[in-house]
Amino acid sequence: MIVRDYLRTSDLAQAGQISVQQVRNYEADGLIPPAERSAAGYRRYTPKHLAALHTARELGAGYGRARTRALMQAVHEGRLAAALALIDERHAELADQRRQVEQTRAALRTLAAHTAPPPGARPGSGLRVGAAARQVGVRVSALRFWEQQGLLHPVRDPYSHYRVYDEPQMRRLRVVVLLREAGYDFPAIRLALDSLAAGRAETALAAVDRRHADLARTSYACLTALAAFQAYLREFWPELGAAI
Repeated sequence: MIVRDYLRTSDLAQAGQISVQQVRNYEADGLIPPAERSAAGYRRYTPKHLAALHTARELGAGYGRARTRALMQAVHEGRLAAALALIDERHAELADQRRQVEQTRAALRTLAAHTAPPPGARPGSGLRVGAAARQVGVRVSALRFWEQQGLLHPVRDPYSHYRVYDEPQMRRLRVVVLLREAGYDFPAIRLALDSLAAGRAETALAAVDRRHADLARTSYACLTALAAFQAYLREFWPELGAAI
């Protein structure tokens, strides 16, 4: 049985180490349940509100403020299934981001061994789209599609207005062909190209490794938050879990 020790707004603010206005904001946003009112109209908070405040803080580190707000609102409205769906969405999002980062890291490592133009490549002012496609062994339609995807940026001849692939664009094209043949998707290729354009492959790899570490920290923050979330549900909303 929960002992209903009532807290004033200032008491809850002090216990949660936030301001009185932040307490009001938390309640307005649904991050803590609505407070009961005394006969005189003053808010009366309980240990449930303090636990909700701490839970919302834990969730925010892994799930972000907007998703945390939706999560806590769903619980306080008795919609546990909706809250669980939001958790699943976040985990799927992190899994997709990790897959992209790992693909990009593998792509950059592959590119490190394929940065030089192939034997027989001829420098010059540039190739038209047909000649560029023949040189790398793909269809013209593939080049046009990759351009639409933002992977290629051919210049326009100022007189004929034809697309022209100069040597930097040919190197970019060879990278696209290489990575498409290796099975990488467009987001991974785009990130690899942008990373290479920003610096050396080693620098790009270091940036990708940092991103991978960031994702690991976020996943761990989600794990920690879920422990707090489950404890909050078990103690203050047991009927929601029983209804699942």
